[in-house]
Amino acid sequence: MKPDELAKLTKFFREKFNNPALVAKSRPKQNDSAEIYIGDEFLGVIFRDEEDGELSYNFSMAILDIDLE
Repeated sequence: MKPDELAKLTKFFREKFNNPALVAKSRPKQNDSAEIYIGDEFLGVIFRDEEDGELSYNFSMAILDIDLE
């Protein structure tokens, strides 16, 4: 993803979750997705989906059972 798109996603996540440590970072060799972090901790991947002239984003986050304890 382009730097301006990453900046918009970072702003969205920071405002939505009220957390200034959230950041969208580019993925090596991938131009249709970005990684979301809270500080240095990986949170998930957001995928860019452009179809029929409409743009949307899909966020995927895996939650391990040990993280729920």
